[in-house]
Amino acid sequence: MNNQEIEKQELNELHWMMDMLTNVDVGLIVLDSAYCIKMWNRFMEDHSGKSDGEVKNNSIFEVFPEVPEAWFKHKIDSVFTLKSRAFSTWEQRPYLFKFKNYRPITSTEATMYQNATMIPIMSSDGEVNHVCLLIYDVTDVATSKKEQTRLNSQLEKLSRTDRLTGLFNRGYWEECFENEYERCKRYGNNSSVLIFDIDHFKNVNDTYGHQAGDEVIRQTSSLLLDMVRKTDVAGRYGGEEFVVFLPDTDSGKAKIFAERLRKKIEAITVTHDDKKIKFTISLGICQFNKDLPSHEKWIEQADQALYQSKEGGRNQTNIAS
Repeated sequence: MNNQEIEKQELNELHWMMDMLTNVDVGLIVLDSAYCIKMWNRFMEDHSGKSDGEVKNNSIFEVFPEVPEAWFKHKIDSVFTLKSRAFSTWEQRPYLFKFKNYRPITSTEATMYQNATMIPIMSSDGEVNHVCLLIYDVTDVATSKKEQTRLNSQLEKLSRTDRLTGLFNRGYWEECFENEYERCKRYGNNSSVLIFDIDHFKNVNDTYGHQAGDEVIRQTSSLLLDMVRKTDVAGRYGGEEFVVFLPDTDSGKAKIFAERLRKKIEAITVTHDDKKIKFTISLGICQFNKDLPSHEKWIEQADQALYQSKEGGRNQTNIAS
């Protein structure tokens, strides 16, 4: 019996299994060693729109150009050579075949997420001449996990963010600052801390109301967030007071940042209930030095510089001496 006859016999033996698997909700494809499609089930027909007759004996790469050829060949060749299964999950590769997603529960996803299992089909002589590829629709699972990851990320962000301002809350920024202090202590970096607060903020609340005060704080925070770098840490100290850590920034460059912020704040007008509110900020800066015994003392030095700004008439920046 020649190889062609053996292959025909093996495929005939598979037909009874295919009859059983035609209606299961799993894609089933049989490939030969040349990556040609020998048979597939109704799941594949329904989702691809291609009949068995259209694809039979054609290369899988011709029928589905989106299949990554080098990756897929490596997977399939290992099944032929090692005579053992291979797998692909949606987390490694979202899909093998770009099928539309029709599940109502996961209708937000345009494409079906898939897991794939590649199974060697042994012939009577123990050789592997065909591979069975099973495709599982795991869109529900993938969507659920993605949503869970998104919610966890959102919860994590909420746990470290001040609700009113969107800045880091005190618990989180103080933890970051302590780490920055230890880094500076070890490597001698020229990092700086900046503290500022809104001048005469009590007058804003007393004159315009607490909701107006909240709006002033929100817009101050929004402007600050627009200015900071990704490596900076901006947080709310409490009330109308804010703190910014500027890694790898000496006091001179920190003052340039502070003055830009001060001038931008001075230039804006907050409108609340048709009332226009103008306000200013006072700022204090302290650059790291090896004599600082703790991160708390570092913040305290910046706070003293802020006090000098207030004593000097407000709406200015001072650097700790």
